Amino acid sequence: AFGVIADIQFADAEDGHDFGGFRRRYYRHSLRLLREAVQAWAGESPPIDFVLQLGDSIDGLNARRGEAESALQQVLAVLGQLPVPVHHAWGNHELYNFSRARLVHSGLYSRPAGGSDGPPDTDCQAYHCSLAARLRLVVLDTYDLSTLGRDPGSPRYQESLRLLREKNPNDDLNSPAGLKEPHFVAFNGGFSQAQLDWFDEVLKFADENQEKVIVMGHVPIHPYASNGVCLAWNYEAALSVIHSHRCVVCVLAGHLHDSAYCLDSHGVHHLTLDGVIETPPESNAFGTVYVYEDKMILKGRGRIPDRVMHF
Repeated sequence: AFGVIADIQFADAEDGHDFGGFRRRYYRHSLRLLREAVQAWAGESPPIDFVLQLGDSIDGLNARRGEAESALQQVLAVLGQLPVPVHHAWGNHELYNFSRARLVHSGLYSRPAGGSDGPPDTDCQAYHCSLAARLRLVVLDTYDLSTLGRDPGSPRYQESLRLLREKNPNDDLNSPAGLKEPHFVAFNGGFSQAQLDWFDEVLKFADENQEKVIVMGHVPIHPYASNGVCLAWNYEAALSVIHSHRCVVCVLAGHLHDSAYCLDSHGVHHLTLDGVIETPPESNAFGTVYVYEDKMILKGRGRIPDRVMHF
C-alpha cells in the first residue's frame, strides 16, 4: 500500500486565486491538509510502504515573498514525520522557486544516491526503484525539457525555448490562446531523448523480469487524463515508449488540480489527482493505493474518488 498526493502548493499567505482569477487557492490551509494526510497514512493498517508526492509541493508565490526555503522546509518537516520513503516529482512551482541545480541539493531530490538508477544526466530527476517483489516505480522528469529552473544561457534552455516558440507565437508563453497544440505553454515541459531512451531500457528490464511498473510524473502524458492544456509537450513520445512494452499498469500525475482518468488503448490506467491547493479547508485531497496481484484499489479522501484499476 502507498499514499498519493498532488499539488500541495503551500504558502504562508492568505487565500488567493488561480492565474485566471476564477478558482480559489487555499495557500495556508494546504499545510494543514497535508498534516491530516500524514496522520491518516500513519494510522493505516497494514502500514503503507511509501508515499508518492506528485509535484508542486510549494507555490510560486513563495519566490516573490522571499519565503521559498522556509515554505519547503515546513512541507518536508510534515512529510518527514512518516517512517517510510517519499518519492518526489518536480513540478513547475518547484521551478518557480528554485533552480534545478538547487533542487538537486534539496529534500525534493529523491533519486537514489550513486546515480545508477537514473539517466546519465544527474541533473535529471528521473529514476527507478524496486518497490516490492515484481513491482517497480519509475519517476519521470516532465520538465527535463523546459525553460523553467535553467540558466538562460544553457543549451537545454535554448533548445526548450526554441521548441516552445515554434509551437506558441503568443507574447505570453503561458497562454494557450489560439494554439493548435494548446499544451505548448511554458508551465508544461517535456522529455529529452536521453530520458526517453533510458525509460525504454528500464521498461525492457521490467518486461524481462515480469515486473509490473507504476510511472509517476507531475504533468499528465495522456490527453484523456487531462484538459488538453496540462499535458507534457512530447507526451506522444512517452506513450510510445510505454506502449512498446507490457509492464506499465498505471501512470500517476498531478498539475491539472482536477481529477481525471482514462484506461488507454493498451490497457494502461492514467490517473490524474485533484490538487490539495484548491481543496476547501473542510475537505481534503489524498489517497491510499492498495496493490494486489491483478489490480490496484485507490481509496480516496475528500475530493479524490475511489477507483479500482484491473491489470
